[in-house]
Amino acid sequence: MGYTVKEIFYSLQGEGAHSGRTAVFCRFAGCNLWSGLEKDREFAECRFCDTDFVNLDQDTGGKFDSALQLFERVSSFWPVNSSNHYLGRPFVVFTGGEPALQLGEDLVQLFNNAGFETAVETNGTLNLPSNLDWVCVSPKANTEVKIRSGKELKLIFPQDMLDPVEFEHWDFEHFFLQPKSGDNYQENLRAAVNFCLQNPNWRLGLQVHKFLDIP
Repeated sequence: MGYTVKEIFYSLQGEGAHSGRTAVFCRFAGCNLWSGLEKDREFAECRFCDTDFVNLDQDTGGKFDSALQLFERVSSFWPVNSSNHYLGRPFVVFTGGEPALQLGEDLVQLFNNAGFETAVETNGTLNLPSNLDWVCVSPKANTEVKIRSGKELKLIFPQDMLDPVEFEHWDFEHFFLQPKSGDNYQENLRAAVNFCLQNPNWRLGLQVHKFLDIP
């Protein structure tokens, strides 16, 4: 199986329960809810995405012919000591776009075998490999979410026709409400804060990497 990757980078996780943790990010190209092209946004199932998952990075993105080739490229971003052993607990985050379009158990297993903790950020509408360590699902309104259990549920807020209370019975350890970015961000932030105060099962999720201006 071949893979198309938008970019690979080493940075700090800026969102959710792992916020502040070092990670290698593998951002897959493509999504099943939006083409990534502005001309199609108005008619997309997800219209508020702020991520470029189309234009492949010339230095780190591109086509990979096999799971092993992609694993070797992604894992090379994690720092090693003088004995060529990984420093700390290596952590890889598969994101997108929608990583479930390309991510399979064979690729995840290569990272597991090498000692990586493996995580995915997904819209939850497609099946996932069963051997991931951390699953973060971000549901979108008017979509059929198949993945209703995992470690973390991250809800972009507000969304028309989507009530956070509807998700509280789903099987997740963490529930995050993340204010929708854009021109109404401050208003959305206040609304998210008020909702969390009234519904303490939820935690406010902020995109710390944007405040710090890091990838």
